[in-house]
Amino acid sequence: MTTSERPATTAGQLPPQGPAPWRPGVAVAGLVGVIAMGIAIGVAELLAGFGEWIGLFNTPASPLSSLGQTFIQFTPEWLKEFAIRTFGENDKLALTAGMGITLLIVAAVIGIVGRVSPRIAVGITAVLILITAGAIYSRTGATVLDLLPILLGGLAGIYFLVAVFRRQLVPGVTDPVEAAPVDDTTGLADSSSSAWSTAENPKAGSSGAAHPMARPATAASNAATRRQFFKIAGIGAVVAVAAGALAKWIPSTAEVAASRSNVALPAPADVQTIPGGTSLDVPGISPFVTDNADFYRVDTAFVVPRVTTDIWELRIHGMVDNEITLSYADLTAMPSIERMVTLTCVSNEVGGDLAGNAMWQGVRIAEVLKMAGPQAGADCVLSTSYDGFTVTTPIEALTDDRDALFAFGMNGEPLPVEHGFPVRMVVPGLYGYVSATKWVVDLNVSTFAEQTAYWTDRGWSAQAPIKTSSRIDVPKSFEQVSKGTVAIAGVAWAQHRGIQGVQVQVDDGDWQDATLSGEVSADTWRQWMYRWDATETGQHTIRCRAIDGTGAVQIEQIQGVMPDGSTGWDSRSVTVTA
Repeated sequence: MTTSERPATTAGQLPPQGPAPWRPGVAVAGLVGVIAMGIAIGVAELLAGFGEWIGLFNTPASPLSSLGQTFIQFTPEWLKEFAIRTFGENDKLALTAGMGITLLIVAAVIGIVGRVSPRIAVGITAVLILITAGAIYSRTGATVLDLLPILLGGLAGIYFLVAVFRRQLVPGVTDPVEAAPVDDTTGLADSSSSAWSTAENPKAGSSGAAHPMARPATAASNAATRRQFFKIAGIGAVVAVAAGALAKWIPSTAEVAASRSNVALPAPADVQTIPGGTSLDVPGISPFVTDNADFYRVDTAFVVPRVTTDIWELRIHGMVDNEITLSYADLTAMPSIERMVTLTCVSNEVGGDLAGNAMWQGVRIAEVLKMAGPQAGADCVLSTSYDGFTVTTPIEALTDDRDALFAFGMNGEPLPVEHGFPVRMVVPGLYGYVSATKWVVDLNVSTFAEQTAYWTDRGWSAQAPIKTSSRIDVPKSFEQVSKGTVAIAGVAWAQHRGIQGVQVQVDDGDWQDATLSGEVSADTWRQWMYRWDATETGQHTIRCRAIDGTGAVQIEQIQGVMPDGSTGWDSRSVTVTA
Protein backbone atom coordinates (compact mmCIF):
# COMPACT_ATOMS: atom_id res chain seq x y z
CA MET A 1 0.00 0.00 0.00
CA THR A 2 1.38 3.42 -0.97
CA THR A 3 1.29 6.43 1.25
CA SER A 4 -1.62 7.87 -0.71
CA GLU A 5 -3.60 4.62 -0.19
CA ARG A 6 -3.37 4.49 3.58
CA PRO A 7 -6.44 5.64 5.50
CA ALA A 8 -6.19 9.25 6.49
CA THR A 9 -5.69 10.04 10.11
CA THR A 10 -5.88 13.32 11.91
CA ALA A 11 -3.62 14.56 14.62
CA GLY A 12 -4.19 12.70 17.84
CA GLN A 13 -5.96 9.78 16.18
CA LEU A 14 -4.80 6.14 16.39
CA PRO A 15 -4.68 3.85 13.38
CA PRO A 16 -7.32 1.06 13.30
CA GLN A 17 -6.53 -1.84 15.63
CA GLY A 18 -6.60 -5.55 14.79
CA PRO A 19 -7.98 -8.17 17.20
CA ALA A 20 -6.13 -8.11 20.51
CA PRO A 21 -4.26 -11.36 21.21
CA TRP A 22 -5.92 -13.70 23.68
CA ARG A 23 -3.67 -15.78 25.90
CA PRO A 24 -5.32 -18.88 27.40
CA GLY A 25 -5.18 -19.64 31.08
CA VAL A 26 -2.83 -22.27 32.49
CA ALA A 27 -5.47 -25.03 32.61
CA VAL A 28 -6.59 -24.39 29.03
CA ALA A 29 -2.98 -24.27 27.81
CA GLY A 30 -2.28 -27.60 29.51
CA LEU A 31 -5.31 -29.09 27.77
CA VAL A 32 -3.95 -27.83 24.45
CA GLY A 33 -0.72 -29.74 25.13
CA VAL A 34 -2.67 -32.91 25.90
CA ILE A 35 -4.65 -32.55 22.66
CA ALA A 36 -1.43 -32.00 20.69
CA MET A 37 0.09 -35.14 22.23
CA GLY A 38 -3.11 -37.05 21.46
CA ILE A 39 -2.96 -35.98 17.82
CA ALA A 40 0.71 -36.95 17.48
CA ILE A 41 0.26 -40.37 19.08
CA GLY A 42 -3.12 -41.08 17.49
CA VAL A 43 -1.95 -40.28 13.97
CA ALA A 44 1.31 -42.20 14.46
CA GLU A 45 -0.49 -45.27 15.85
CA LEU A 46 -2.98 -45.18 13.00
CA LEU A 47 -0.26 -44.95 10.35
CA ALA A 48 1.83 -47.64 12.07
CA GLY A 49 -1.10 -50.03 12.24
CA PHE A 50 -2.09 -49.42 8.64
CA GLY A 51 1.50 -49.80 7.45
CA GLU A 52 1.86 -53.05 9.37
CA TRP A 53 -1.38 -54.33 7.88
CA ILE A 54 -0.25 -53.73 4.30
CA GLY A 55 3.26 -55.01 4.99
CA LEU A 56 4.99 -51.66 4.59
CA PHE A 57 7.07 -51.86 7.76
CA ASN A 58 9.61 -54.49 8.74
CA THR A 59 8.79 -54.24 12.46
CA PRO A 60 5.86 -52.96 14.53
CA ALA A 61 6.28 -49.17 14.22
CA SER A 62 3.86 -48.23 16.99
CA PRO A 63 5.36 -45.41 19.08
CA LEU A 64 3.65 -46.53 22.28
CA SER A 65 4.70 -50.13 21.76
CA SER A 66 8.28 -49.10 20.98
CA LEU A 67 8.52 -46.80 24.01
CA GLY A 68 7.11 -49.50 26.25
CA GLN A 69 9.40 -52.14 24.76
CA THR A 70 12.43 -49.88 25.16
CA PHE A 71 11.48 -49.16 28.77
CA ILE A 72 11.21 -52.90 29.44
CA GLN A 73 14.54 -53.53 27.74
CA PHE A 74 16.46 -51.00 29.83
CA THR A 75 14.62 -51.52 33.12
CA PRO A 76 16.94 -52.84 35.84
CA GLU A 77 16.33 -56.45 36.82
CA TRP A 78 15.35 -55.56 40.39
CA LEU A 79 12.63 -53.26 39.08
CA LYS A 80 11.30 -55.90 36.69
CA GLU A 81 11.10 -58.45 39.47
CA PHE A 82 9.43 -55.89 41.73
CA ALA A 83 6.82 -55.25 39.02
CA ILE A 84 6.14 -58.96 38.56
CA ARG A 85 5.93 -59.58 42.32
CA THR A 86 3.71 -56.54 42.87
CA PHE A 87 1.47 -56.64 39.82
CA GLY A 88 1.88 -60.24 38.58
CA GLU A 89 0.22 -60.69 35.20
CA ASN A 90 -0.92 -57.06 35.35
CA ASP A 91 2.63 -55.73 35.04
CA LYS A 92 1.98 -54.54 31.46
CA LEU A 93 -1.19 -52.81 32.60
CA ALA A 94 0.76 -51.05 35.35
CA LEU A 95 3.43 -50.00 32.84
CA THR A 96 0.77 -48.74 30.44
CA ALA A 97 -0.87 -46.71 33.20
CA GLY A 98 2.49 -45.29 34.25
CA MET A 99 3.35 -44.33 30.68
CA GLY A 100 -0.06 -42.76 30.23
CA ILE A 101 0.27 -40.63 33.34
CA THR A 102 3.79 -39.58 32.36
CA LEU A 103 2.70 -38.61 28.85
CA LEU A 104 -0.24 -36.62 30.20
CA ILE A 105 2.06 -34.67 32.53
CA VAL A 106 4.62 -34.02 29.80
CA ALA A 107 1.87 -32.98 27.37
CA ALA A 108 0.37 -30.55 29.88
CA VAL A 109 3.81 -29.04 30.52
CA ILE A 110 4.31 -28.56 26.78
CA GLY A 111 1.00 -26.73 26.57
CA ILE A 112 1.79 -24.50 29.53
CA VAL A 113 5.21 -23.69 28.09
CA GLY A 114 3.58 -22.97 24.72
CA ARG A 115 1.38 -20.38 26.40
CA VAL A 116 4.51 -18.35 27.14
CA SER A 117 6.85 -19.47 24.36
CA PRO A 118 5.44 -21.57 21.51
CA ARG A 119 8.92 -22.00 20.05
CA ILE A 120 10.22 -23.72 23.18
CA ALA A 121 7.11 -25.94 23.26
CA VAL A 122 7.76 -26.98 19.68
CA GLY A 123 11.40 -27.68 20.57
CA ILE A 124 10.42 -29.94 23.49
CA THR A 125 7.97 -31.78 21.24
CA ALA A 126 10.66 -32.29 18.61
CA VAL A 127 12.98 -33.81 21.24
CA LEU A 128 10.25 -36.24 22.30
CA ILE A 129 9.70 -37.22 18.68
CA LEU A 130 13.41 -37.95 18.26
CA ILE A 131 13.47 -40.05 21.46
CA THR A 132 10.49 -42.08 20.24
CA ALA A 133 12.07 -42.45 16.79
CA GLY A 134 15.19 -43.80 18.48
CA ALA A 135 13.09 -46.35 20.37
CA ILE A 136 11.48 -47.50 17.12
CA TYR A 137 14.76 -47.65 15.22
CA SER A 138 16.44 -49.65 17.99
CA ARG A 139 14.06 -52.58 17.50
CA THR A 140 15.40 -55.63 15.74
CA GLY A 141 15.04 -55.38 11.96
CA ALA A 142 13.86 -51.75 11.95
CA THR A 143 14.62 -49.50 8.98
CA VAL A 144 14.38 -45.78 8.35
CA LEU A 145 10.97 -46.37 6.74
CA ASP A 146 9.61 -47.53 10.12
CA LEU A 147 10.14 -43.97 11.43
CA LEU A 148 7.55 -42.55 9.05
CA PRO A 149 4.52 -42.88 11.38
CA ILE A 150 6.08 -41.07 14.34
CA LEU A 151 7.56 -38.35 12.14
CA LEU A 152 4.24 -37.66 10.42
CA GLY A 153 2.30 -37.94 13.67
CA GLY A 154 4.78 -35.64 15.39
CA LEU A 155 4.46 -33.07 12.61
CA ALA A 156 0.68 -33.16 13.02
CA GLY A 157 1.04 -32.46 16.73
CA ILE A 158 3.49 -29.62 16.12
CA TYR A 159 1.23 -28.11 13.46
CA PHE A 160 -1.61 -28.10 15.98
CA LEU A 161 0.52 -26.35 18.60
CA VAL A 162 1.56 -23.67 16.12
CA ALA A 163 -2.01 -23.23 14.87
CA VAL A 164 -3.31 -22.68 18.40
CA PHE A 165 -0.55 -20.44 19.70
CA ARG A 166 0.40 -18.62 16.49
CA ARG A 167 -1.39 -15.39 17.52
CA GLN A 168 1.13 -15.11 20.29
CA LEU A 169 3.94 -15.44 17.77
CA VAL A 170 2.62 -12.46 15.74
CA PRO A 171 1.03 -9.74 17.90
CA GLY A 172 -2.43 -8.72 16.77
CA VAL A 173 -2.05 -5.12 17.81
CA THR A 174 -0.42 -2.86 15.24
CA ASP A 175 0.01 0.12 17.53
CA PRO A 176 2.80 0.09 20.11
CA VAL A 177 0.36 1.16 22.78
CA GLU A 178 -0.01 -1.72 25.26
CA ALA A 179 -3.21 -3.74 25.24
CA ALA A 180 -5.14 -4.49 28.37
CA PRO A 181 -3.57 -7.02 30.71
CA VAL A 182 -5.00 -10.51 30.56
CA ASP A 183 -6.17 -12.41 33.62
CA ASP A 184 -4.09 -15.62 33.67
CA THR A 185 -6.85 -17.55 35.38
CA THR A 186 -9.81 -16.75 33.14
CA GLY A 187 -7.99 -15.76 29.95
CA LEU A 188 -10.11 -12.55 29.75
CA ALA A 189 -8.91 -9.00 29.46
CA ASP A 190 -8.83 -7.08 32.74
CA SER A 191 -10.88 -3.95 32.02
CA SER A 192 -10.27 -2.57 35.49
CA SER A 193 -6.60 -2.07 34.60
CA SER A 194 -7.12 -1.03 30.97
CA ALA A 195 -4.23 0.62 29.26
CA TRP A 196 -6.76 3.11 27.89
CA SER A 197 -7.78 4.57 31.25
CA THR A 198 -7.31 8.28 31.74
CA ALA A 199 -4.73 7.76 34.40
CA GLU A 200 -2.51 5.59 32.20
CA ASN A 201 -3.20 7.09 28.75
CA PRO A 202 -1.87 10.63 28.25
CA LYS A 203 -3.75 10.81 24.96
CA ALA A 204 -7.09 10.67 26.74
CA GLY A 205 -9.11 13.88 27.00
CA SER A 206 -9.13 16.02 30.13
CA SER A 207 -12.63 14.81 30.88
CA GLY A 208 -11.21 11.35 31.51
CA ALA A 209 -12.97 9.74 28.53
CA ALA A 210 -10.99 7.38 26.35
CA HIS A 211 -9.73 8.55 22.99
CA PRO A 212 -12.61 8.35 20.50
CA MET A 213 -10.64 6.06 18.10
CA ALA A 214 -9.27 3.77 20.81
CA ARG A 215 -10.70 0.20 21.12
CA PRO A 216 -10.73 -1.01 24.73
CA ALA A 217 -9.36 -4.56 25.07
CA THR A 218 -12.50 -6.00 26.69
CA ALA A 219 -13.96 -9.48 26.62
CA ALA A 220 -16.28 -8.48 23.80
CA SER A 221 -13.47 -7.22 21.58
CA ASN A 222 -11.49 -10.41 22.25
CA ALA A 223 -14.37 -12.74 21.42
CA ALA A 224 -13.33 -13.44 17.85
CA THR A 225 -9.83 -14.54 18.84
CA ARG A 226 -11.14 -16.66 21.67
CA ARG A 227 -13.65 -18.37 19.38
CA GLN A 228 -10.91 -19.14 16.89
CA PHE A 229 -8.76 -20.59 19.67
CA PHE A 230 -11.43 -22.98 20.92
CA LYS A 231 -12.49 -23.86 17.40
CA ILE A 232 -8.96 -25.02 16.57
CA ALA A 233 -8.65 -26.80 19.91
CA GLY A 234 -11.99 -28.55 19.40
CA ILE A 235 -11.03 -29.74 15.95
CA GLY A 236 -7.72 -31.00 17.34
CA ALA A 237 -9.47 -32.94 20.10
CA VAL A 238 -11.79 -34.59 17.57
CA VAL A 239 -8.82 -35.55 15.38
CA ALA A 240 -6.92 -37.01 18.34
CA VAL A 241 -9.88 -39.11 19.52
CA ALA A 242 -10.75 -40.26 16.00
CA ALA A 243 -7.16 -41.26 15.15
CA GLY A 244 -6.75 -43.10 18.44
CA ALA A 245 -10.03 -44.94 17.99
CA LEU A 246 -9.24 -45.94 14.42
CA ALA A 247 -5.77 -47.11 15.50
CA LYS A 248 -7.46 -49.59 17.86
CA TRP A 249 -9.73 -50.91 15.11
CA ILE A 250 -7.35 -51.11 12.19
CA PRO A 251 -7.73 -54.18 9.98
CA SER A 252 -4.62 -55.89 11.39
CA THR A 253 -6.31 -56.43 14.75
CA ALA A 254 -9.46 -57.67 13.11
CA GLU A 255 -7.46 -59.85 10.74
CA VAL A 256 -5.62 -61.59 13.56
CA ALA A 257 -8.91 -62.34 15.29
CA ALA A 258 -10.39 -63.54 12.01
CA SER A 259 -7.29 -65.61 11.25
CA ARG A 260 -7.53 -67.36 14.60
CA SER A 261 -11.28 -67.96 14.28
CA ASN A 262 -10.74 -69.52 10.86
CA VAL A 263 -8.21 -72.06 12.14
CA ALA A 264 -9.45 -75.64 12.19
CA LEU A 265 -7.02 -77.64 14.28
CA PRO A 266 -5.96 -80.90 12.62
CA ALA A 267 -6.78 -84.18 14.30
CA PRO A 268 -3.76 -85.15 16.42
CA ALA A 269 -2.02 -88.36 15.47
CA ASP A 270 -1.21 -89.09 19.12
CA VAL A 271 -3.62 -88.10 21.90
CA GLN A 272 -2.62 -88.24 25.54
CA THR A 273 -5.34 -89.78 27.68
CA ILE A 274 -6.24 -88.29 31.04
CA PRO A 275 -6.90 -91.00 33.65
CA GLY A 276 -9.51 -90.60 36.34
CA GLY A 277 -8.60 -89.22 39.74
CA THR A 278 -6.47 -86.34 38.51
CA SER A 279 -8.70 -83.82 40.28
CA LEU A 280 -9.36 -83.79 44.02
CA ASP A 281 -12.67 -82.52 45.34
CA VAL A 282 -11.39 -79.70 47.53
CA PRO A 283 -13.01 -76.25 47.29
CA GLY A 284 -10.42 -73.58 46.46
CA ILE A 285 -7.74 -75.90 45.10
CA SER A 286 -6.19 -75.01 41.72
CA PRO A 287 -7.98 -76.96 38.96
CA PHE A 288 -5.93 -79.68 37.32
CA VAL A 289 -6.37 -78.01 33.91
CA THR A 290 -5.91 -74.25 33.85
CA ASP A 291 -8.47 -72.45 31.72
CA ASN A 292 -6.97 -70.45 28.85
CA ALA A 293 -8.40 -67.22 30.23
CA ASP A 294 -6.79 -67.89 33.63
CA PHE A 295 -3.40 -69.08 32.39
CA TYR A 296 -0.60 -66.82 33.60
CA ARG A 297 1.10 -64.49 31.15
CA VAL A 298 4.60 -63.10 31.67
CA ASP A 299 6.55 -61.83 28.66
CA THR A 300 8.31 -58.73 27.36
CA ALA A 301 5.72 -57.83 24.73
CA PHE A 302 4.33 -54.41 25.66
CA VAL A 303 1.79 -54.82 22.85
CA VAL A 304 0.84 -58.32 21.75
CA PRO A 305 2.30 -59.01 18.27
CA ARG A 306 -0.27 -59.20 15.48
CA VAL A 307 0.52 -62.22 13.37
CA THR A 308 -1.86 -64.06 11.06
CA THR A 309 -1.47 -67.60 9.80
CA ASP A 310 -1.04 -66.20 6.27
CA ILE A 311 2.11 -64.24 7.09
CA TRP A 312 3.60 -66.57 9.72
CA GLU A 313 6.74 -68.44 8.71
CA LEU A 314 9.34 -70.40 10.66
CA ARG A 315 12.91 -70.22 9.43
CA ILE A 316 15.48 -72.75 10.67
CA HIS A 317 19.10 -72.00 9.85
CA GLY A 318 22.59 -71.81 11.32
CA MET A 319 24.51 -75.02 11.99
CA VAL A 320 22.25 -77.19 9.82
CA ASP A 321 22.70 -79.19 6.65
CA ASN A 322 19.54 -77.82 5.06
CA GLU A 323 18.10 -74.40 5.82
CA ILE A 324 14.31 -74.63 5.75
CA THR A 325 11.32 -72.31 6.00
CA LEU A 326 7.89 -73.61 6.98
CA SER A 327 4.53 -71.92 6.56
CA TYR A 328 1.65 -72.41 8.97
CA ALA A 329 0.05 -74.79 6.48
CA ASP A 330 3.31 -76.76 6.25
CA LEU A 331 3.55 -77.10 10.03
CA THR A 332 -0.06 -78.07 10.66
CA ALA A 333 0.10 -80.64 7.85
CA MET A 334 2.76 -82.57 9.77
CA PRO A 335 1.67 -85.25 12.29
CA SER A 336 0.79 -83.51 15.55
CA ILE A 337 0.45 -84.72 19.12
CA GLU A 338 -1.37 -83.59 22.27
CA ARG A 339 0.50 -83.40 25.55
CA MET A 340 -0.51 -82.12 28.97
CA VAL A 341 2.36 -79.93 30.19
CA THR A 342 2.72 -77.66 33.20
CA LEU A 343 4.56 -74.41 32.44
CA THR A 344 6.27 -72.34 35.14
CA CYS A 345 7.77 -68.86 35.04
CA VAL A 346 11.21 -68.41 36.58
CA SER A 347 9.83 -65.30 38.32
CA ASN A 348 7.45 -67.46 40.35
CA GLU A 349 8.14 -66.86 44.04
CA VAL A 350 7.64 -69.60 46.64
CA GLY A 351 3.87 -70.05 46.86
CA GLY A 352 3.32 -67.93 43.73
CA ASP A 353 0.73 -68.48 41.01
CA LEU A 354 2.90 -68.08 37.89
CA ALA A 355 2.35 -71.70 36.88
CA GLY A 356 -0.36 -73.36 34.83
CA ASN A 357 -1.28 -76.71 33.32
CA ALA A 358 -2.76 -77.13 29.84
CA MET A 359 -3.20 -79.58 27.00
CA TRP A 360 -0.96 -78.43 24.15
CA GLN A 361 -1.23 -79.60 20.55
CA GLY A 362 1.64 -79.23 18.15
CA VAL A 363 4.44 -80.81 16.16
CA ARG A 364 7.52 -82.25 17.85
CA ILE A 365 10.39 -79.81 17.54
CA ALA A 366 12.69 -82.81 17.14
CA GLU A 367 10.89 -83.79 13.92
CA VAL A 368 11.26 -80.31 12.47
CA LEU A 369 14.92 -80.06 13.43
CA LYS A 370 15.53 -83.45 11.83
CA MET A 371 14.39 -81.97 8.51
CA ALA A 372 17.09 -79.28 8.81
CA GLY A 373 19.80 -81.68 10.02
CA PRO A 374 21.64 -80.10 12.99
CA GLN A 375 25.40 -80.38 12.60
CA ALA A 376 27.84 -81.92 15.06
CA GLY A 377 28.90 -79.51 17.78
CA ALA A 378 25.62 -77.62 17.98
CA ASP A 379 24.39 -77.52 21.57
CA CYS A 380 21.94 -74.63 21.54
CA VAL A 381 19.06 -73.18 19.56
CA LEU A 382 18.46 -69.41 19.55
CA SER A 383 14.75 -68.85 18.98
CA THR A 384 13.32 -65.44 18.09
CA SER A 385 9.77 -64.19 18.38
CA TYR A 386 7.96 -61.97 15.90
CA ASP A 387 8.69 -58.91 18.04
CA GLY A 388 12.42 -59.66 18.34
CA PHE A 389 12.53 -61.35 21.76
CA THR A 390 15.19 -64.08 21.94
CA VAL A 391 15.64 -67.32 23.88
CA THR A 392 18.47 -69.85 24.04
CA THR A 393 17.47 -73.50 24.63
CA PRO A 394 19.67 -76.58 24.98
CA ILE A 395 19.30 -78.58 21.78
CA GLU A 396 19.22 -81.76 23.86
CA ALA A 397 15.96 -80.64 25.50
CA LEU A 398 14.44 -80.12 22.06
CA THR A 399 15.41 -83.51 20.67
CA ASP A 400 15.09 -85.97 23.59
CA ASP A 401 11.97 -87.88 24.65
CA ARG A 402 10.25 -84.99 26.48
CA ASP A 403 8.07 -84.07 23.46
CA ALA A 404 9.07 -80.42 23.09
CA LEU A 405 6.50 -78.85 20.75
CA PHE A 406 5.89 -76.16 18.21
CA ALA A 407 2.43 -75.71 19.69
CA PHE A 408 -0.54 -74.25 17.81
CA GLY A 409 -3.35 -75.53 20.05
CA MET A 410 -4.15 -75.00 23.74
CA ASN A 411 -6.87 -76.89 25.58
CA GLY A 412 -8.59 -77.89 22.35
CA GLU A 413 -8.62 -74.51 20.61
CA PRO A 414 -6.14 -72.43 18.60
CA LEU A 415 -3.57 -70.65 20.75
CA PRO A 416 -4.90 -67.45 22.29
CA VAL A 417 -3.19 -64.40 20.81
CA GLU A 418 -1.74 -63.50 24.22
CA HIS A 419 -0.17 -66.94 24.49
CA GLY A 420 1.62 -66.98 21.16
CA PHE A 421 -0.82 -67.37 18.26
CA PRO A 422 -0.15 -68.70 15.67
CA VAL A 423 2.76 -70.81 17.04
CA ARG A 424 4.82 -70.96 20.22
CA MET A 425 7.35 -73.31 21.79
CA VAL A 426 6.46 -75.58 24.72
CA VAL A 427 9.37 -77.46 26.31
CA PRO A 428 8.63 -79.56 29.42
CA GLY A 429 11.02 -79.24 32.33
CA LEU A 430 12.56 -75.84 31.56
CA TYR A 431 11.58 -72.43 32.83
CA GLY A 432 9.86 -70.32 30.20
CA TYR A 433 12.66 -67.81 29.71
CA VAL A 434 14.87 -70.54 28.21
CA SER A 435 12.21 -72.47 26.31
CA ALA A 436 8.71 -71.06 25.84
CA THR A 437 9.15 -68.59 22.98
CA LYS A 438 5.79 -67.14 21.93
CA TRP A 439 5.07 -65.97 18.36
CA VAL A 440 8.20 -67.91 17.34
CA VAL A 441 9.40 -67.22 13.78
CA ASP A 442 13.12 -68.08 13.74
CA LEU A 443 15.42 -70.87 14.99
CA ASN A 444 19.18 -70.46 14.73
CA VAL A 445 20.97 -73.72 15.52
CA SER A 446 24.23 -72.73 17.19
CA THR A 447 26.24 -73.04 20.43
CA PHE A 448 26.03 -71.47 23.86
CA ALA A 449 29.53 -70.15 23.27
CA GLU A 450 28.26 -68.13 20.32
CA GLN A 451 24.76 -67.12 21.40
CA THR A 452 23.17 -65.29 24.27
CA ALA A 453 19.55 -64.18 24.58
CA TYR A 454 17.41 -61.47 26.12
CA TRP A 455 17.42 -62.77 29.70
CA THR A 456 20.83 -64.42 29.72
CA ASP A 457 22.29 -61.07 28.65
CA ARG A 458 20.84 -59.73 31.89
CA GLY A 459 22.52 -62.19 34.22
CA TRP A 460 20.07 -65.10 34.30
CA SER A 461 21.37 -68.67 33.94
CA ALA A 462 21.60 -70.19 30.48
CA GLN A 463 20.59 -73.59 31.86
CA ALA A 464 17.37 -73.46 33.87
CA PRO A 465 15.63 -76.77 34.70
CA ILE A 466 12.47 -76.25 36.76
CA LYS A 467 12.98 -76.87 40.47
CA THR A 468 10.76 -79.08 42.57
CA SER A 469 8.03 -76.93 44.08
CA SER A 470 4.77 -77.19 46.01
CA ARG A 471 2.11 -74.67 46.94
CA ILE A 472 -0.65 -74.40 49.51
CA ASP A 473 -3.91 -73.25 47.93
CA VAL A 474 -6.18 -73.77 50.93
CA PRO A 475 -6.50 -72.49 53.54
CA LYS A 476 -5.41 -68.97 52.63
CA SER A 477 -2.90 -67.00 54.67
CA PHE A 478 -4.32 -65.67 57.94
CA GLU A 479 -7.61 -67.43 57.31
CA GLN A 480 -9.74 -68.36 60.29
CA VAL A 481 -10.82 -72.01 60.33
CA SER A 482 -13.18 -73.80 62.65
CA LYS A 483 -11.96 -76.36 65.13
CA GLY A 484 -12.16 -79.87 63.72
CA THR A 485 -11.03 -81.44 60.45
CA VAL A 486 -9.40 -78.90 58.12
CA ALA A 487 -8.46 -79.65 54.51
CA ILE A 488 -4.96 -78.48 53.60
CA ALA A 489 -4.49 -78.77 49.84
CA GLY A 490 -2.56 -77.48 46.86
CA VAL A 491 -0.45 -78.49 43.88
CA ALA A 492 3.14 -79.68 43.38
CA TRP A 493 5.33 -79.92 40.29
CA ALA A 494 8.75 -81.13 39.15
CA GLN A 495 8.42 -81.23 35.38
CA HIS A 496 10.22 -84.05 33.59
CA ARG A 497 10.95 -85.74 36.93
CA GLY A 498 7.44 -86.01 38.31
CA ILE A 499 6.04 -85.90 41.84
CA GLN A 500 5.98 -89.02 44.02
CA GLY A 501 4.97 -87.44 47.30
CA VAL A 502 3.96 -84.31 49.24
CA GLN A 503 4.29 -83.85 52.99
CA VAL A 504 2.65 -81.38 55.38
CA GLN A 505 3.91 -80.04 58.69
CA VAL A 506 1.81 -78.21 61.29
CA ASP A 507 3.82 -75.93 63.54
CA ASP A 508 6.99 -77.87 64.42
CA GLY A 509 5.38 -81.30 64.38
CA ASP A 510 6.29 -84.34 62.33
CA TRP A 511 5.94 -84.32 58.55
CA GLN A 512 2.79 -86.11 57.43
CA ASP A 513 2.15 -87.66 54.01
CA ALA A 514 -0.55 -86.00 51.93
CA THR A 515 -2.89 -87.78 49.52
CA LEU A 516 -1.92 -87.28 45.87
CA SER A 517 -4.19 -87.05 42.85
CA GLY A 518 -3.70 -89.34 39.89
CA GLU A 519 -0.71 -88.70 37.61
CA VAL A 520 -0.90 -87.97 33.88
CA SER A 521 2.84 -87.76 33.28
CA ALA A 522 6.06 -86.51 34.83
CA ASP A 523 5.52 -83.22 32.97
CA THR A 524 2.35 -82.19 34.83
CA TRP A 525 1.62 -81.01 38.32
CA ARG A 526 -0.33 -83.09 40.81
CA GLN A 527 -2.91 -82.00 43.33
CA TRP A 528 -2.49 -83.02 46.96
CA MET A 529 -4.55 -82.91 50.16
CA TYR A 530 -3.98 -83.51 53.86
CA ARG A 531 -6.79 -83.65 56.45
CA TRP A 532 -5.62 -81.89 59.60
CA ASP A 533 -7.35 -82.56 62.89
CA ALA A 534 -7.27 -79.04 64.31
CA THR A 535 -7.90 -79.55 68.02
CA GLU A 536 -6.12 -76.56 69.51
CA THR A 537 -7.47 -73.03 69.03
CA GLY A 538 -5.14 -70.15 68.24
CA GLN A 539 -2.59 -69.41 65.53
CA HIS A 540 -0.79 -72.20 63.70
CA THR A 541 1.79 -72.41 60.91
CA ILE A 542 1.43 -75.02 58.17
CA ARG A 543 4.14 -75.93 55.65
CA CYS A 544 4.44 -78.23 52.66
CA ARG A 545 7.25 -79.87 50.73
CA ALA A 546 7.34 -82.11 47.68
CA ILE A 547 9.39 -85.17 46.78
CA ASP A 548 10.18 -85.56 43.08
CA GLY A 549 10.30 -88.71 41.00
CA THR A 550 13.99 -89.25 41.75
CA GLY A 551 13.36 -89.24 45.51
CA ALA A 552 14.89 -85.79 46.05
CA VAL A 553 13.13 -83.62 48.64
CA GLN A 554 12.21 -80.04 47.80
CA ILE A 555 14.93 -77.59 48.88
CA GLU A 556 14.21 -75.90 52.21
CA GLN A 557 16.65 -73.00 51.83
CA ILE A 558 14.99 -69.76 50.78
CA GLN A 559 16.34 -68.36 47.50
CA GLY A 560 14.97 -65.61 45.29
CA VAL A 561 14.07 -66.10 41.67
CA MET A 562 17.38 -64.87 40.27
CA PRO A 563 19.38 -66.36 38.60
CA ASP A 564 17.57 -69.67 37.98
CA GLY A 565 14.37 -69.90 40.04
CA SER A 566 13.25 -69.71 43.66
CA THR A 567 13.53 -72.37 46.35
CA GLY A 568 11.96 -72.81 49.80
CA TRP A 569 8.92 -74.34 51.48
CA ASP A 570 5.56 -72.63 51.17
CA SER A 571 3.88 -71.82 54.47
CA ARG A 572 0.64 -70.32 55.80
CA SER A 573 -0.43 -68.91 59.14
CA VAL A 574 -4.01 -69.72 60.11
CA THR A 575 -6.11 -69.23 63.19
CA VAL A 576 -8.26 -72.02 64.60
CA THR A 577 -11.42 -70.79 66.28
CA ALA A 578 -13.77 -72.64 68.57
